Amino acid sequence: MTTKKQKVLDYLQAGKTITSWDAIQKFRATRLSAIIFDLKEHGYPIASSMVYDTDADGNPVKYAKYWMVKNGKQ
Repeated sequence: MTTKKQKVLDYLQAGKTITSWDAIQKFRATRLSAIIFDLKEHGYPIASSMVYDTDADGNPVKYAKYWMVKNGKQ
């Protein structure tokens, strides 16, 4: 059985970005920040940035977007 952490790692290594909502929808992973923390602790070069947006009701929201750094480039 593939763990949620492995699924997130595979997704990032495929060159994709991920947010908490993506992780919930794709992998039913509700603790993405903990998974990312653990992957970083194991030496994976993962970068992030905050995204500022609005929700369907026009309210401001912010969330992190993560990606794998390749060849030292973010």
